[in-house]
Amino acid sequence: MTLQPVVLALSVLLPLLYAALVAVYGLSFFRDLPRLEATKTPALVALVIVHLAYLALRSAAFDHPPITSVFEIMSVLAASIAVGYAYIELRTKASATGFFILLLAFGFQTVSSLFIRDRSDIPTYLHSTVLGFHVSAALLGYTAISLSAAYGFLYLMLYREIKSSRIGQIYARLPNLETLEMMSHRAEVFGFVALGVAIVIGVLWLPRVFSRFSYWDPKLVATVVIWSLYALALGAKRRLGWQGRRTMIITLVAFGFVFLSMTVINLYLSGFHSFH
Repeated sequence: MTLQPVVLALSVLLPLLYAALVAVYGLSFFRDLPRLEATKTPALVALVIVHLAYLALRSAAFDHPPITSVFEIMSVLAASIAVGYAYIELRTKASATGFFILLLAFGFQTVSSLFIRDRSDIPTYLHSTVLGFHVSAALLGYTAISLSAAYGFLYLMLYREIKSSRIGQIYARLPNLETLEMMSHRAEVFGFVALGVAIVIGVLWLPRVFSRFSYWDPKLVATVVIWSLYALALGAKRRLGWQGRRTMIITLVAFGFVFLSMTVINLYLSGFHSFH
């Protein structure tokens, strides 16, 4: 039995599942319906499992990891958002921000499902499962870092609302400052580990495949620098006991550096990474 019909069915089903999950989180957030609280996390975990199964089945059906086009990568990105957020929610037991985060995953997966096509004219190295893990780990790492910055931003906005003694309805439904800080930290650690995995795969495996590989490739150098900066930041927070507003500002500054550096590299510098 061919897997392609199953993959096609899951491609159609996934946006619908994300839409239903976003609706559950949205109703729980804006309407404060206690009955939905107990269903959110199990539904999220189930959807993550379905999405990862879809990516695995697609890889098997078309004999390449889902990294050969922008629309395949959008699905991996949606899965990264869902996985990263699920990790944070399970670790912190806070689900109030799920609507806003999962809305992004829904958008990426919807665009992916609408336009994704199989490519038959791909280079041999794009069939590699190891390369798929490398790209997926990098996407997961940068997604988690982005989530950390988002929670840092929410922390600072809520902090400002509290200081001004005027908390709006949306801010009133957000987790408290301590929980937002913990969520940002969990996401930061998760992203740090995922980027570390991507770097290890890149350094050990990519030289065997790409004749043009260089340890001075701009993306590789930038990723190592970013990983090192986050290692220093996490170490400083732990050793110096930094917490609260100061750490959230550091998180946003670090993310700003990540965004600017990767934007410059993608726009103006090229290397063997340009294959995708």
